[in-house]
Amino acid sequence: MNLHYQHIPQPPHSAGEPYKGLRPRIDPNQIPSPVEAIEADKDAWESQTYMTLPGNNPPLSTTDFVAFDQGNSNPKYMRVSTWNIPNSAHLARECEIPLAVVVQPLTDLDPREESVPLVDCGESGPPRCAQCRGYINPWCVWTAGGSRWRCNLCGHETEVSQEYFCNIDANFMRMDHADRPELNKGTVDFVASSEDYWAPPPLPKLTPTYFSTDLPSTAARKPRPMNYLFAFDVSVEAVESGLLKSTCCILLDLLYGGVATDGTSFDPCFPRGCGIGILTFDRTLHFYNLSSTLPQASVMVLADLDEIFVPLRDGMFVDPWESRTVIEGLLSSLPERNSMTSVREASLGAAVIAGLASLVGLGGHIVIFQSTLPTIGPGALDPLTDESRVYGTEKETMLFLPRDRLWRDVAEECAEEGIGISLFLGMSKTIDIGSIGIVSSITGGAVYFHPRFKPSRDQIVLGSQLRRLVTRTTVYNCIMRIRCSYGLRISKYYGNFHERSLTDLEAGVWDADKAFSASFEHTRTLDERQYAYLQCALLYTTTDGQRRVRVCNLALQVVSLAGSVFRYADMDATVCHLARQAMTDLSSRRMAQIREELTERCSSILLGYRRNCAGATAASQLIIPEAFRSLPVYTLALTKTKPLKGRTVSADVRNYYARKILSMGVRSTMQHLYPRLLALHDLEDTIALPNETTGQIALPSLMGNSHVYMEARGLYLIDNEEYMIFWVGSAVSRQVLYDLFGVQDLLALNSNMTYLPVLDTRLSRQVHNILAHRYNQRGYTPQMLLARQNMDGMEIEFSDMLVEDQNNGAMSYLDYLCLVHKQINTAVTQGISISGGPSLRGSPW
Repeated sequence: MNLHYQHIPQPPHSAGEPYKGLRPRIDPNQIPSPVEAIEADKDAWESQTYMTLPGNNPPLSTTDFVAFDQGNSNPKYMRVSTWNIPNSAHLARECEIPLAVVVQPLTDLDPREESVPLVDCGESGPPRCAQCRGYINPWCVWTAGGSRWRCNLCGHETEVSQEYFCNIDANFMRMDHADRPELNKGTVDFVASSEDYWAPPPLPKLTPTYFSTDLPSTAARKPRPMNYLFAFDVSVEAVESGLLKSTCCILLDLLYGGVATDGTSFDPCFPRGCGIGILTFDRTLHFYNLSSTLPQASVMVLADLDEIFVPLRDGMFVDPWESRTVIEGLLSSLPERNSMTSVREASLGAAVIAGLASLVGLGGHIVIFQSTLPTIGPGALDPLTDESRVYGTEKETMLFLPRDRLWRDVAEECAEEGIGISLFLGMSKTIDIGSIGIVSSITGGAVYFHPRFKPSRDQIVLGSQLRRLVTRTTVYNCIMRIRCSYGLRISKYYGNFHERSLTDLEAGVWDADKAFSASFEHTRTLDERQYAYLQCALLYTTTDGQRRVRVCNLALQVVSLAGSVFRYADMDATVCHLARQAMTDLSSRRMAQIREELTERCSSILLGYRRNCAGATAASQLIIPEAFRSLPVYTLALTKTKPLKGRTVSADVRNYYARKILSMGVRSTMQHLYPRLLALHDLEDTIALPNETTGQIALPSLMGNSHVYMEARGLYLIDNEEYMIFWVGSAVSRQVLYDLFGVQDLLALNSNMTYLPVLDTRLSRQVHNILAHRYNQRGYTPQMLLARQNMDGMEIEFSDMLVEDQNNGAMSYLDYLCLVHKQINTAVTQGISISGGPSLRGSPW
C-alpha cells in the first residue's frame, strides 16, 4: 500500500498525559465505539415512530426520531437518567446512577411531529390540584362520577369546577376525553389570562439601582408584546475593530430584509408586534427618541453614571415598521458618527442599569454589543493580573466568580423584572466573562464570543447568531418549577437561571435552545405497582403578549431490581447532568478535583452494574452495561472540554464554554463533547443527494474521533456546534480539492475561507446538503475554519476535538478505559467503594 494511504500518526503538538503504571489488558478492537451506538440507533429509529408510553427506551438524543405523544412528554422535552426509577434510596445508591431529569421545555420539534396543543380553559385558568397546585394531566384519575379528580402527584382529590365538569363512562374516562388535549398529551400549553398568573412585582429594594420619579409598582405586570433594547458600545475599540458597523448592518437586515453575499434577497425576521429601542454608550449613555413623528432620531446624553435614569417618556420603544425611516437613518449613521471618537472606555454596567430602568415594569430582552473591559462606571473592573499563577491553587475558583458584587445584584434584579440580557463580545483583550457573563447566566440570556473580531471572518457567524436569537421561540417573564409524585423530591437545580426560592426558578427570557437539569431523591420507598411522576411547569409571556403555562409530564415505571434500572438507563441524560454538575462546581472546587471526581463517577456507575448484575464474572474482566457502553469516552471528553482541560486556557474562554454547556440541550451537549467527524473524500455517489423517488436525503455515517482512522489523502469535516473545521490532508487528490473548493493546489487554498463556495460538482452539492441539514437542525451557522495538514495553526484546534487521542492534557480513550478498569478492579478485589469517601483517594491515578 502507498505510504500516503496509511493512517496518519497523531501530531506532536497534541500534548496529552500518558498512562502511569502497568496497563491492564484491553483489546483495542473490543473498545466500545460511540459512533457504532449512534449509527445503530439511527438505523433503528429513523424509520419508525417512538411511542411515549412508559416501558419503552427512547432513541438517543443524536437521532432524528419522530415521537408520538401518548400522555408522556416527548424525550426532546424531558429526559431522565433512567426510565425505570429505583423503588428505594438504597437501590439508587447501589446502582450509583444519579437520579436526574433534563428539561428543554421550548425545544424545536421535528416538522413531522405534531405541535404542542394550546388549551384555553376560560378565565379561571387550567384546573389545578387544591393541595400541591399540580396541573391537570393524562395521569389523573376521575372519581365521584366525574365531579372530582385525584392528583397523580400528591393523591389529593379536587372538586371539578362547574364549567369543566363532564360525565364519565364505564371505564371511568370522561365522555369528552378525546376532545381534551390536556387529558391525552404529555405536553400542553394552557392559556393563563387570569391576573393570578401575571408576573409578580419584585420586592422593593433598600437602595435603588437607578433613579426614577415614579414610585415602584406593586401591581403584577400585565402581559404585553416583548420589547428589545439593542445597546451598542461606541468606544474606539468597537469602531476600529468593525464590530459597530457590522452589528448595525446586521440589525438593519434583520429588521427590514437585505441581500446575502451570494446575491439572493432575504425577508425581515424581527418578530412582528415587538418594540425596539436603541442605546449607545461609551463613558456616557446616549438614549434615542425613535418616535415616527420625528424626521430623525433625537439623542439625549447622560454623563453622570452615578445617578442613572431614563430621560425619555415617549419614543424609547417603538414599532420598527412605523419608525422605519428614523431607525434606518440612525443605524446607518452610527458608525460614521462615531468614527472620530477618542473615547476608549465603555461602561457596560451603566448600559445594563439603563436597560433595566427602561424596561422595569414591562420585561423584555437587552442585547448588548461590547468590545472592551468595563473599567469605568458601575461595576468597573481592573484588568486581570496574570491568571496563570492561580491555576492549581485554592484561588482558582475566583476566576469563575464575579469580582464585583454589582454584576450579580443587577442580574438578579433584571431576572425578577422579567428582563433577559444577551452579550455579543468582540474584544481584542481579556474582558472578564467571569464577572460580566453572570448578567446573561442569571437572566436566561446568552453570551456570544468573538475574540479579536474581524468583519471578514466573523460577520457571517455573528449575523447567523443574531438571526437565531430573534427568530427562535423566545418567551419572557418566566417562572419554572418541577413537581414530583409522593415519595420523591427535587434536591437541586442546575443551569442558567435565578433561583428565587427553593422550589421556583426565574428567568428574564427563555428560548428553544435552553435547558436545565434537576437531581431528585427518595423521601420514602415507592410502590412498584404504581408509576412515579414528574411534572415541569413553565409560566411565561409570549413575544406577542399572551400569558401561558407549558406543562410537561412524565410517568415512570418503578422497579426493585438493579438490572431493570440499568436496562432502561439513559446515558445521554446522565452525561448531560454530570456536565452541568461539573460546570456548576467550577466556582467552588479546583478543576483537578472535578476531573478526578468525574472519573470516579463513571467508574462507580460501571461498578454498580458489575456488583449488582454481573457479580459472577472474573475481576480482571471489564464489564460495561449496554446503556452505558459509551460512558467512559463521554466522561473523558468532558474532562477535555475547555472549562476543565488541564492545559493553559484563558479564563474568558473557560467561563464562556462553562456558561454555554450549562444551558445546552441534551443533543447539543452530546455533539459538543463528541464532535461529529465525516470523511468527505470517500462519500458514496448517492449519499447526501435527494432520492429520485422519495426526494429524501440519506446522510453519511460518522467516524471515530481519532487520528487512527484518518488518512493523509483524506478530507474531513469535524463539527462541535461551535466550530466546523475542514481538515485537508497533505496527499489529498487535486480532483477532490477542485470539486469542493474550486482550486487544484493545496497551497492555493485560502486558509482564511469563511464559507464554502457553491460549485456545480457532485461533491459540492453533497457537502452543501449536509451543511443545510445541520443548519435546519440547530438554526445557526457555526464558524467555518480550514486546517491543512502540517501547515495551519488551526490544526491544533482540530486535533483537540479528536477526544479519543492523547491530548488536552489528558489520556487517550484506550488509556482512560485502562484507568477505569483499574479503579473497578481494585474496588472489586478489595471490597471498597470508589466514590463517596476517601477510600481510593491517593491511589496511583
